[in-house]
Amino acid sequence: MESMRRYLQFVKPYWKEIALTMVIGIIKFGIPLLLPLILKYVVDDLLLSHLSNQDKLEKLAWVIAGAFFLFTVVRVPVEYYRQYFAQWTANKVLYDIRNLLFDHIQKLSLRFYQNQKVGQIISRVINDVEQTKEFVITGMMNIWLDFTTLVIAIGMMVYLDPLMTVISLIIFPFYGVAVKYFFQNMRRFTKERSQALAELQGHLHERIQGISVIRAFHLEGYEQTQFEKRNQHFLHKAMTHTKWVAKTFASINTLTDLAPIIVIALSGYFVIQGTLTIGEMTAFYGYMGLIYNPIRRLVNSSTTLTQAFASMDRVFEFMDEAYEITDLPGAKPIADVKGSVRFSQVRFRYHEGQDWILDGIDLEIEPGQTVALVGPSGGGKSSIISLLPRFYDVTEGEIRIDGHELREITLASLRQNMGLVLQENILFSGSVEENIRMGKIDATMDEIVAAAQAANAHDFITGLPEGYQTEIGERGVKLSGGQKQRIALARVFLKNPAILILDEATSALDLQSEHLVQESLERLARDRTTIIVAHRLSTITHADQILVVDQGKVVERGTHEELLREGGLYARLFNVQHLGSKPEENSNTEQDASGLMEGKHA
Repeated sequence: MESMRRYLQFVKPYWKEIALTMVIGIIKFGIPLLLPLILKYVVDDLLLSHLSNQDKLEKLAWVIAGAFFLFTVVRVPVEYYRQYFAQWTANKVLYDIRNLLFDHIQKLSLRFYQNQKVGQIISRVINDVEQTKEFVITGMMNIWLDFTTLVIAIGMMVYLDPLMTVISLIIFPFYGVAVKYFFQNMRRFTKERSQALAELQGHLHERIQGISVIRAFHLEGYEQTQFEKRNQHFLHKAMTHTKWVAKTFASINTLTDLAPIIVIALSGYFVIQGTLTIGEMTAFYGYMGLIYNPIRRLVNSSTTLTQAFASMDRVFEFMDEAYEITDLPGAKPIADVKGSVRFSQVRFRYHEGQDWILDGIDLEIEPGQTVALVGPSGGGKSSIISLLPRFYDVTEGEIRIDGHELREITLASLRQNMGLVLQENILFSGSVEENIRMGKIDATMDEIVAAAQAANAHDFITGLPEGYQTEIGERGVKLSGGQKQRIALARVFLKNPAILILDEATSALDLQSEHLVQESLERLARDRTTIIVAHRLSTITHADQILVVDQGKVVERGTHEELLREGGLYARLFNVQHLGSKPEENSNTEQDASGLMEGKHA
């Protein structure tokens, strides 16, 4: 089985611990195997012997003392260390797998995440990986320990009476048939149940994130119905899985209960005939429990392992998801970036067969220049800036930085030299300091404070309850939009990139926040190559070059003054916004401009 073979590669580094656990386990399971022999000795050699009562009591005391020693002084530490090492090994294997999966998650393309629900990914990394733990504990330890126990017990039974041993094991072939039949079906139903659970978790995660939208549009009733549909689907799969588990246990337990009845009948007959002692009959019945309990556990393990194997398949299915954006062989890090950028006949689309999102983009930016991208929504502006840090690769054409084609540069060094400020920057739960430090992990506190000051963030940060150590909540929910944006700016100041990308960095802010952020942006853009995507044309009139992007093409280019003189789309957008009018007029006319930007073409 391919999944099991691959999983064993994670187990291999811990083979010494597994071997030690097995040895301890054999001792642990071996001790109870002495009980039927002790019982035989007590019945045949003590109770039914011709010894005096005093001798019988002395011998019985010695036997019981020895048994107490084994089951307390010896077995207690053996039981502890068997459990400890089994769990330790399994948890270390899961630790390694989760680390590898998180590394894998960080390398997958944005295109992958556009087609996947976050909750489903989390389900694979947490739930499915946790389920594979049973393969280590049950499949690699308990099954072999039970099998070893079975072999030892059968050996002792053969020593007592070979014929009775054969009679005791007459049910065994039926177990093999039952396990094979149920295992095949259980694996399929278990995998379907896991997938249904992942879908339910993905839906739940998405709705929790959008709970404000649900409440704003009064969708609680509708969403309850949608959740119930998915919950019902999971219930159906879970119940199908449960039915097969019940069938498995019903069949196996019936077989298990038949075996002792057969042994009691035949061993009783042999005692009556005088070919078997009462002690041997008692010992055989004791061994029936000891061999059929491991068999029960082995069968139970098969149902547990179906879950482990199904989860294993899902984990490796996710692990095999191909990387779309990778370093080409021979890619080299880029250093001392000056900041020249060149697009040459760049064409791009997200999926094969889709219309071109970008169709023949030519663009040349000199080091230190500021270039603005404007135009209707959906025209391709965001796609242009997504190609620079290689969030996606160009479909045709090429992009060069300082003369180096992007794919010839290592991803790490390429992105290290770029700073992005988006309309909605992501902040993580944690402190203000931790979020700013992401720009430069090894930064000193003085550097962090300096970056915050440059981003106009220091004053409001020091006013927070715990200053830079204030916890900001998931996605920075405890901060206003302007505060979040300034922390994101501080992060970029700290990074100090050669190329700066600003995507609608101030469009969602109030006037006061916009003023503070705009002031920081101007400071940040100084002496570095800057690419700005903007709807508010008032923020980009100073740009060295303005490109109007519409339907994947650059339809106009030039400075602010040149484009106004041309009287094209840019001039119409600018005039609609009445950038020189009164503030209250700006508010209305910018809304008109927004409508034009959404799709009004001359």
